[in-house]
Amino acid sequence: MLYFPQFTISSNDSRAATEGAESFFSQNVSTPTRLHFSKRIRMLALLGVCLGPCLMSYAQTKPYAEYPQTRGKVEPWKLRDLPSWMSLDGQIRLRTEDFTSYNYTPGNDRIYELTRIYGGLTVRPTSHLTGYMQFIDAHALGLPVNSVAGNMRDTFDLRQGYLEYHDEDNNFRLYAGRKELRFGNERVVGISDWTNVSRTFDGFFGHFGDSIDKNSVDVFSSSVVTVHPTSLDTHGAGLTFHGAYGTIGSWIPNTVLQPFVLVKACPRVRSQQGIYGSEVETTFGAEAEGRLPAGFDYDVLGDLQRGSYSNDSIHAGAGIVKVARVFDSLPWKPRLGGEYDYATGNPHQDPNRISTYDQQYPSDHNAFGLFDLFGFQNIKEERVNLDLGPTKNLTLLFQGEAISVASRFDGVYNSGGGVTVQAPAHGFATNSIGNGFDASAKYVFHNYWTVNAGVGHFFPGSLMSANNHGAPLTYSYFGITYRFRVDK
Repeated sequence: MLYFPQFTISSNDSRAATEGAESFFSQNVSTPTRLHFSKRIRMLALLGVCLGPCLMSYAQTKPYAEYPQTRGKVEPWKLRDLPSWMSLDGQIRLRTEDFTSYNYTPGNDRIYELTRIYGGLTVRPTSHLTGYMQFIDAHALGLPVNSVAGNMRDTFDLRQGYLEYHDEDNNFRLYAGRKELRFGNERVVGISDWTNVSRTFDGFFGHFGDSIDKNSVDVFSSSVVTVHPTSLDTHGAGLTFHGAYGTIGSWIPNTVLQPFVLVKACPRVRSQQGIYGSEVETTFGAEAEGRLPAGFDYDVLGDLQRGSYSNDSIHAGAGIVKVARVFDSLPWKPRLGGEYDYATGNPHQDPNRISTYDQQYPSDHNAFGLFDLFGFQNIKEERVNLDLGPTKNLTLLFQGEAISVASRFDGVYNSGGGVTVQAPAHGFATNSIGNGFDASAKYVFHNYWTVNAGVGHFFPGSLMSANNHGAPLTYSYFGITYRFRVDK
């Protein structure tokens, strides 16, 4: 028999005040575009006004959670007839998205519904052995089939399935099968959970930690799973992605340091000269995250890439710096932050060298704006963030970003690593991709239901406008997520 908790849902606020968005990056933007963007801002504000009256009675104690961190708890259910060695889990997520100028085409507006269901089964036949299987059923409703991206749809498929061996303290674990890989803030390796079909890997995995598991190393030999929307998902021939990811959590006060080495080995690639061969790419670097005096916190990541791509050599690198400060003494506890992102591009000065950074397998939602148009390759970004916490269950985020290419002789890349705009032989005349403004809100109802709403606008820069990608774009969304777990 299932015991379901009773819910009392009250009307609560997810208001996101966004006045001033029009003027933030208004130069070179037409009046119709500003009006179109303003209408969507007013829609989001109206949603906040309708849900607002009950919010101000709560205390403001909830810390901010940046993507890919999640908010909301997993609701525990009880099933008396379930064996003690078995448990079930699930997730239901619904998100409505609205794009204007879809694929940079003026007037090509899209509104559609993304649905995703996870269902998981855990079995524990012995005290040291665990088996887990998870299915996914994901759909994109309201989009033509030829507009559905590969990460939007996956009809009832195996998402995870592995065996795990662990010791009594659970700080020594070995896995074999299909599972998630996620490290640090997932800007190098993550599952990209915002996408409707998130990423998993097939292979072998190990976790080795100290007695309190604050210092550990994760190793893996794997291959990323390719999504086939209407057939079984598979990985490519052989294991092509290997690595070791360390976590040092007790050596430096108020700091977590994560050094890593990653190796990508592909059996057949084509060089810039058209010669076929193999690829061996090594990425080595570190991420440090922690707290500083006076309420500051930081997150710094840097890595270099070296190797061979058929007969070409690889010389690339990237860096991310984030610094923020929480003003605890002010109402709504504002958190003001700045960010700089840089990933190398290929200047094509050496015909036998590749300098375009390979973004690996990141969780890159909102890395370059809520609209998720760009990947972490040949790019520079300066960003300002403002987080607000009106209540313990509600957070608001406002962002402004300026985006440009690192090299005018390399292309503009999308979030999947493909080329959006190919650089001409003489290079782009300018490096300005564009600017963005974003406003979003997260609210947690009764601990378990997470509501997300947001709007982002992209103001194309001179580079995009000069290369037939000059249509301003507005992206808005509204989503609900619920998670649960069933035990005896």
